[in-house]
Amino acid sequence: MARLDGKVAIITGGESGIGRASASAMVDEGAQVHLIGLDAEALKRAVAELGDDKAASTQADVTDEDAVRSAVAEAIERFGHLDVVFSNAGNTGAVAPIEDYPSDEFARTLQIHALGAFHMIKHTSPHLDAGASIIITSSVVGLMGFAGISGYVAAKHAQVGMMKAAAKELTPRKIRVNSLHPGPTSTPFQDSIEMRATGLGQQEAAAAFDELVPLARHATPAEIAKTVVYLASDDSAYMTGATVAVDGGLTI
Repeated sequence: MARLDGKVAIITGGESGIGRASASAMVDEGAQVHLIGLDAEALKRAVAELGDDKAASTQADVTDEDAVRSAVAEAIERFGHLDVVFSNAGNTGAVAPIEDYPSDEFARTLQIHALGAFHMIKHTSPHLDAGASIIITSSVVGLMGFAGISGYVAAKHAQVGMMKAAAKELTPRKIRVNSLHPGPTSTPFQDSIEMRATGLGQQEAAAAFDELVPLARHATPAEIAKTVVYLASDDSAYMTGATVAVDGGLTI
């Protein structure tokens, strides 16, 4: 029996990167998935690739509470229930020292990561039953500091606070909440951070970041997705309130 047979997952940032890889991994384990994202064409392609019987999508901005509420309602109307919430939407924010960091960009980055996760938990949790799992994608920088990306670092630490508060509140209902902390992962999202942080081309920037990682390489999205499936499944039934680092040893 597949680990997610009969389960329905809602995934933000589901059209690309870790979200897209996790959608495929969940479907392979028997789940149906509802993807939320900003790129309508990428969402359509993802649903076509996953199969109309296994996937659906809604174009929505997670900072827009009404849009999130509507997207959750669409997922429940389409699939009947929810078992897994994967709050994965994000942006990179600016790359600049704190004294030069644009305040509006700082606020926007916090909104996407922290307010977005809050909206997802607020509007999905009333529909979840015992045994459900909520997963928030934070980052390795949600467990440490990193110069030049203060908005992103602050937002990722804020998600950990959101996760722990939600875990405390939802544990009496036997709903688990954990955060995922990927290290450098081979996605366009990561490429953008690395190139702007180093001023180098993609390959040179990736090599520079590899030098920071004890395992000396980037993760693939599929590798991160394996941990997402673990946290979504009953294999992690005794885990809640945990910060799960999948970072090649970067936080050692």
